[in-house]
Amino acid sequence: MNMQRSLGIDHGDARIGLAIADDLGMLAHPLETIHVKQVAKPVARIAEIVVRDKIEIIVLGLPRNMDGSYGPSAAKVLAFAEILRAACGCEVKLWDERLTSVAAQRALHEAGRNVQRSREVIDQVAAQMILQGWLDAQAMRG
Repeated sequence: MNMQRSLGIDHGDARIGLAIADDLGMLAHPLETIHVKQVAKPVARIAEIVVRDKIEIIVLGLPRNMDGSYGPSAAKVLAFAEILRAACGCEVKLWDERLTSVAAQRALHEAGRNVQRSREVIDQVAAQMILQGWLDAQAMRG
């Protein structure tokens, strides 16, 4: 089975968390956090990673309300997805990210991490959870 390299993204206004799948496409690992205000062009940074790591699929977390409807943050993510498709030239999949940031905070808290100091990591862990959910769904389909 030929696994496509995939990158998970947790999009936020201040920070964008990135996670990457292992070579077997089974496990997602935290990669980095892009600080939107410090990096002039977050999309250019993501495009660099896509080229460097030969990424074929980007899995972008799509925020939904608990009732399944889409809010203003979903509109931002949909617009971001279009920019990524144009800039990176690879497939961009949208994945339901309900509760991933909350789950990421809980996982870090249970691991004994101070949440204030973990902000840097929370976005990466949320991206990891988004990507892992998608990878698991692919494995179940396969």
